[in-house]
Amino acid sequence: MNAVVFAGPTISAAEIAAIIDAACLPPAAQGDVYRVSLERPSAIGIIDGYFEQQPAVWHKEILWALNEGIHVFGSASMGALRAVELAPFGMVGVGAIFEAYRDGVLEDDDEVALVHGPKETGYRAGSDPMVNIRATLVKARDSGVLDDPVRATLEQIAKGLYYAERSFARVLEAGREAGVPESDLAAFRRWLPEGGVNQKHDDAVAMLRAMRACLDSATDPRHVNFVFQDSLWWHELRRAASECGLRRDDERVLDALDLDPVARDRAMAGALGWWLAGENAARQGETTEAGTLVEQASELCCRHALSDAAAVERWLIENRCTRPELERLLEASAHATCAAGRAGDVLLPTLLQYLRWTGEYARLLTSR
Repeated sequence: MNAVVFAGPTISAAEIAAIIDAACLPPAAQGDVYRVSLERPSAIGIIDGYFEQQPAVWHKEILWALNEGIHVFGSASMGALRAVELAPFGMVGVGAIFEAYRDGVLEDDDEVALVHGPKETGYRAGSDPMVNIRATLVKARDSGVLDDPVRATLEQIAKGLYYAERSFARVLEAGREAGVPESDLAAFRRWLPEGGVNQKHDDAVAMLRAMRACLDSATDPRHVNFVFQDSLWWHELRRAASECGLRRDDERVLDALDLDPVARDRAMAGALGWWLAGENAARQGETTEAGTLVEQASELCCRHALSDAAAVERWLIENRCTRPELERLLEASAHATCAAGRAGDVLLPTLLQYLRWTGEYARLLTSR
């Protein structure tokens, strides 16, 4: 997976596929960018995102993706908002909407908001976003369809509507009630089907082309000029995102583990040790050298009798493990091995307690 794009009502998956070879996912919600980043794509593009039905994509997960060397782009809708907020940290914003927010021309989030149907409907839009209405009215004025006072009146009417109720039909109806001449409204209505501007769609296309250019140039991993700060809230988000992101096979394995209390205790104890080792390494700012990862890879191959590349590939398939996940597995194993080595004899009383708890103490005592 080299690139990922989060999109919904702004642009279709088919249009995305015609521009860039990327996995097209639904509008981004909180945790989605983090989960995708675990697969280490080269680039992530955010176009659409949830903000009412689900918690919005969090700034921290985008910062984490950037810190992991992933190029992150944003435009058109939620992507434009996050790009403006995170441009100083390396997120790339593209398009007129991003520029308008960046330059202070636009400030309100409702400018890009709209209601839409579920995935089954192709995220069919049920309202017109304010940014599209603004751009269309300006074009109508520049094309001589409306004069500027009428444009300003219709724009003010649109801005005064609740975002979910905004549509050109509603704006024209309210314009008639406000005394806009019928001749102006009729001229605009005739011109609209061919003359209307879908600024969000145009910006999405521009962002996809920028992503493709980035990938085509074989760009190095993203380098950032900030230090990613760990926090309690970040760990909570990661935990919640991990819980929501289990594969079906992962769930089957965990269900099976629940049926074997001894194996579950052993697995939980081992996982806790690995987790604590990883947390300590993160706090200390430790990095894993390439040589250490090679040693861990050799250990893995010895444990599972993986004699060649084909055997490794079979193991990856059997364990539903991607290449990026394998790298993280080796890194976690390295942290655990290092932590166990540092603990030395201090760990022995706890080890003996655990062996008694699991019944392994008595078995080992009589095994020789």
